[in-house]
Amino acid sequence: MSFLRKSVQLLGAVGRHQQPLKAIRGAISAAAPRAYSSDASSEYANFPGAKAPFVSKLKFNMPEDYAPIPIYRVMDRDGFIADESQDPQLGREVVEKMFRDMVLLNTMDKILYESQRQGRISFYMTNFGEEASHIGSAAALEMRDLIYAQYREAGVLVWRGFRIDQFIDQCFGNQDDLGRGKQMPVHYGSRELNFVTISSPLSTQMPQAVGAAYAMKLRPNNDACVVCYFGEGAASEGDAHAAFNFAATLGCPVILFCRNNGFAISTPSHEQYKGDGIAGRGPMGYGIATIRVDGTDVFAVYNAVKAAREYVLKENKPVVFEALAYRVSHHSTSDDSTAYRSAEEIEVWNSVEHPISKLKRYMVHKGWFNEEEESAFIKDVRKKVLKQIAVSEKKPKPNWSEMFEGVYAEMPQHLVEQQKELQRHVEAHKEFYPLKNFKQ
Repeated sequence: MSFLRKSVQLLGAVGRHQQPLKAIRGAISAAAPRAYSSDASSEYANFPGAKAPFVSKLKFNMPEDYAPIPIYRVMDRDGFIADESQDPQLGREVVEKMFRDMVLLNTMDKILYESQRQGRISFYMTNFGEEASHIGSAAALEMRDLIYAQYREAGVLVWRGFRIDQFIDQCFGNQDDLGRGKQMPVHYGSRELNFVTISSPLSTQMPQAVGAAYAMKLRPNNDACVVCYFGEGAASEGDAHAAFNFAATLGCPVILFCRNNGFAISTPSHEQYKGDGIAGRGPMGYGIATIRVDGTDVFAVYNAVKAAREYVLKENKPVVFEALAYRVSHHSTSDDSTAYRSAEEIEVWNSVEHPISKLKRYMVHKGWFNEEEESAFIKDVRKKVLKQIAVSEKKPKPNWSEMFEGVYAEMPQHLVEQQKELQRHVEAHKEFYPLKNFKQ
């Protein structure tokens, strides 16, 4: 049977389990193809490309004809729950873990950023202002759920148990780096924690994530989903379109999680797109269930991701998820954001609108916050990070010959020959190479 015939029959099986539109008769199948029609007497046109009513007056559908997708929020900037029915009713231990994980990430970011400025590591990206979207989403997921990240989601790893030494070893690319020194700093990955290794090119993870979700869907009794994080700038890439479209048409259990922090390096969001953010593309553009949340509200993110996870597993369909926040930090250590935005604007989001500040106020209202304990915790994290930096920077790099390994199950002959050639070269000119810095 041809691939096309199989595809048509598969679509038929899916169609029989969906509620048909009022004007559509029958189901899609190879044996009974739909009879398409443009009969004006029908309430709805039945073209193969779209199902819509006929009108007799010409009118442009303008962007302003549509209301923007609302922003779901649970907690206001003062830490009060706006609607008690939306309170996730998380216990004190869970909320304290959320808070401490955000503080840990924030503290570690500050120190590693400065370590790059000191020349100790080559590159770094902080997560300031977006901690709630990381921790809130990670807390709502199961460990078996597979994560495809972009590069600013370190908090997801913090929640899942990635240790301080693992973060710092990766940034130094030493012999204990899980990636064996083959990636730039902050390009983390962990097979143990179901976190696919980050890659630098924007959006490449998006169609990969959808493919992984499709594979999960085909497993009997599947109980795991895929979460793919990306920024609003990455959504301008062609891979984003491919991911959205494949996720929708193939019905994949994937949460397409957009961190819309307002800036793609120096490009502000109003220059990045003209529509209703990234959420606006979901329902009408791709036919995908969509939700938009306050990305600085850890409870809103938690509730929404929990609901999204239930939906994608029950329906075997994707969700477009847009978390609105503000990138408080520079894009990376290669950027100076004060060149394209004011310090006053940054300060607002780094204080009253900061996700850690909001959660802190909530904990104060609940009687769960202790200033002395927070200070002691920050002091302890700083001590651990600084100590680990001193240890990690002294560890040797992986053996240089490992650059040829870890891609193929069996190294192909051309790589074997290249490895041997480099070995001969290094042996002949070893006085010119810092071999003592590499694992022997």
